Amino acid sequence: MAGESKTKKRIVTSYKNLSDELKEEVKRQYPTGYTDSMLRIDKGPGDFFYAIMLETPDISYLIKVDVKVDDDVPEEEEDKDYYDDEIKGADDLADSPDDGDDE
Repeated sequence: MAGESKTKKRIVTSYKNLSDELKEEVKRQYPTGYTDSMLRIDKGPGDFFYAIMLETPDISYLIKVDVKVDDDVPEEEEDKDYYDDEIKGADDLADSPDDGDDE
């Protein structure tokens, strides 16, 4: 058995199917949340899911996570003009003296 390389087992599972111990490990590896670590996994045309990675000594997990996409935007929000034609305060910024302190 010397020289035999041991490859990690790979498992794809859903977060809701994890044991409590593995859920705690997710919390340890992602203490501030995993939003910035999510991967979009494309399964085919128009079919995808979001997942995070979880590494243990023996297993590499790809954990599917539920992502709520808010596509129920009210019509008045869609029509709202977020930007005016004129940028307010631009003249004040252009006229302000530069004190040379970039820090």
